[in-house]
Amino acid sequence: MIVGARLRELRESKNLSQGDIENRSGLKRCYVSRVENGHTVPAVETLEKMARALEVPLYRLFYDGTSPLKLPALPNGYASKGNARQVAIFADLFDDMGKRDRELLLHMARRMAMKKRMPHKKTRGRRSR
Repeated sequence: MIVGARLRELRESKNLSQGDIENRSGLKRCYVSRVENGHTVPAVETLEKMARALEVPLYRLFYDGTSPLKLPALPNGYASKGNARQVAIFADLFDDMGKRDRELLLHMARRMAMKKRMPHKKTRGRRSR
């Protein structure tokens, strides 16, 4: 499926204009038009903005089925740690949240992940042996 055509389909099904998407996402109307007509391929971050503007989950830009997607089976390492159940519960709760709450939660998760990825600063001076 071509993403631009799907974006137009979702936008029109919600009776929104390209100008409405501009106001909701901060993307220029002419850019929205270029994406919908297949003249440019948006980055994932841009697709996230468009999905938020359309008030749909990101996967809906790629999936046109009527029933929600089922969660894929997680790799063995996740299930053995008990994460599979937590991810499924989180997905259900996330789906029930409002837009602002989802954005806040994602922001906090990103910050927590960045904090974990950042190497600890080395202390100056000698190390004890």
